[in-house]
Amino acid sequence: MKNITRRNFNSLTAKGIGGAALLSSAPFACAMGVNQKKEKLGIALVGLGSYSTYQLAPALQDTQHSYLAGIVTGTPAKEQIWADKYGIPKRNIYNYQNFDDIATNEDIDVVYVVLPNSMHAEFSIRAAQAGKHVICEKPMGISVAECDAIIDACKDAGVKLGMGYRLHSEPYTQQVKEFVRERTFGDVLFVSADAAYRSTGNPDQWRLDRSLSGGGALVNMGVYAIQSTIYGTGENPISVAAQEFSTRPDYFKDTDETITAQFKFPSGAVGNISTSHNFNANAMYVSGSSGWFRLQPANNYGPLSGETSRGDIIKFPHESQQKLQMDDFARHVLFGEPNKAPGEMGKRDMMIVEAIYRSIADDGATIALDFEPGFGFGG
Repeated sequence: MKNITRRNFNSLTAKGIGGAALLSSAPFACAMGVNQKKEKLGIALVGLGSYSTYQLAPALQDTQHSYLAGIVTGTPAKEQIWADKYGIPKRNIYNYQNFDDIATNEDIDVVYVVLPNSMHAEFSIRAAQAGKHVICEKPMGISVAECDAIIDACKDAGVKLGMGYRLHSEPYTQQVKEFVRERTFGDVLFVSADAAYRSTGNPDQWRLDRSLSGGGALVNMGVYAIQSTIYGTGENPISVAAQEFSTRPDYFKDTDETITAQFKFPSGAVGNISTSHNFNANAMYVSGSSGWFRLQPANNYGPLSGETSRGDIIKFPHESQQKLQMDDFARHVLFGEPNKAPGEMGKRDMMIVEAIYRSIADDGATIALDFEPGFGFGG
C-alpha cells in the first residue's frame, strides 16, 4: 500500500476535475484599485448562521490573503457577540437595511453571501453594485435567471465573482481532476456520486420551505453529487433523466426528499447520482478502462479519504477547506490567479438542477443539455 501525499502527487499521476431584479446602482470606490495595494482582503460575511459561525469565521482566522473584516446580520443580538469575539469595529457591522452603505467602507473588499438561497441573488447583486467582489454560497440562486442576473451585475460593476465551492480548493478533489486529466486509469467509463444526510430537525427550518430554499435535497446536497460526476469525467453532461422518491411526506411537505439521476457525457461515459435529506451518503467512484478510484468520504468538511485499484491510499494532511477556498479566491483577486469556482460554474449547475426537475415533472424523461465545451469549469 502506498500513500498519495503532496510530495509524491505529481510523480505518481505522471505515470498513469428569486429576487433577481437589478437594484438601482449605488456609488462605489473602485475595489480593484484598492485591492492592488493590499496583501490581504477584508471579507464581510452576510448571514451569521451555522456555516458562518462554525466554518467560515474560524477559517478566516487562519487565512493568508484574507481576513474577517465585517459582518451583516438581521439579528441585533449577534452584533456584539461577533464584535467581541473577532474584534470587529462598529463601522464594519451592517444589517440588511443599511447594507448598501458598505460601498464606502474601504476595509471591506469581498462580500460573502451566506443567506437562505432565495436571498443569494439580491445580496450578491447589491454587493456588486457596492463595488465589492462577491463569493456566493451554493446554489448560486433559485433559477438560472437569477444566476444570469448575478453574473451580469458583477460584470457591469467590474468586480470578481466566485462560488462557495470549497471542494475545488482541497487536495483530494484536485487529485481526482489530475487522475482524469492524465488518464491515469484510462478512459472514464462510469462515475457515481452520492451526497445525502438524514434531516430530523425543526420541520419549519428554511431548508424545508421551498420559497426560501428553491428546492430540497437536490439544491442542497445534490449539487455536490452533480459536481462529482463532472470533475470525475472532466466533461459536462449532454443529457439527464431523473426520479424522485418520498417516504416521509409528512416531514418533507414542500421540498424534495430523495432524488436519483442518470447522466450521459460526450465521451460516452455515463454517471449516476443520488441525493437525499432522508439518509446518509458521502462517496464518489470512478471506473476507467484500466482501473478505478474512489473517495469516501468525498464531500464533507474533511478529512476526506480515498483509494485506487492499484492499492494506493489517497491521503493528504487535513486543512480547513474554507480556509483554502477563501485564500484561492483572494489570490484570484489580488494576483490574477485562475478562478477555481467562477460564477459560470454556479450557473451551469443550476441549469442541470432545472433539467433534473423538468425530467421528474415529465415522469423521468431524458432531458438534453447543451453546454459549450468547458463551460463552467474553473481554473
